[in-house]
Amino acid sequence: MRERLRSRFRVGMLACGLALLSGCSNHFGPGIAGLAASDGWQPLPIGSWVLNDGLAVEAMSFCPRATCAQQGFAALLTLEGREADALERQLASDPARLARDFAKPAAAPATKAKTKPAPRPKTTTTVARFTESDAGGLLVEISADATGKRAATAILFSREQGRLRVALAVGSEAARARAEALATWRSR
Repeated sequence: MRERLRSRFRVGMLACGLALLSGCSNHFGPGIAGLAASDGWQPLPIGSWVLNDGLAVEAMSFCPRATCAQQGFAALLTLEGREADALERQLASDPARLARDFAKPAAAPATKAKTKPAPRPKTTTTVARFTESDAGGLLVEISADATGKRAATAILFSREQGRLRVALAVGSEAARARAEALATWRSR
């Protein structure tokens, strides 16, 4: 009798675990075709995200240091309405202005104590435009002057059926970020 109860308990726990896993399976995006799991890329869960009206995440993938020689992030987004118009205006603006905007530090939280903020490291930010067949592109490179550390973001964008489609990739090297953004763009 006791053995049958243990067996039923195990079967019940297995069924419960499978139900939980199947309930979570639709939260992960489809991944990005050109950024394969065999190369270390992992799709991120996007199914339960609450986003602004007019913004939809189609796919997001991350390549962590543990599985990739160089850490990376890529996403495919669709924007509609005012959100699309505002982003398209910003992406079309002067590259020098974009470089200044990217170089601005994030606003520090307000503190009551009057402490002197830590000196901000000197960085150099460049923005360059490029095109890929049916899309405009931006390549933003940021490098720390003192340490030589670098980061790059590549963005491809185009209007399709009234919506703004955006593919972006972030990595430590400009060429790699651009290639990953292109792979993301082609997977749409």
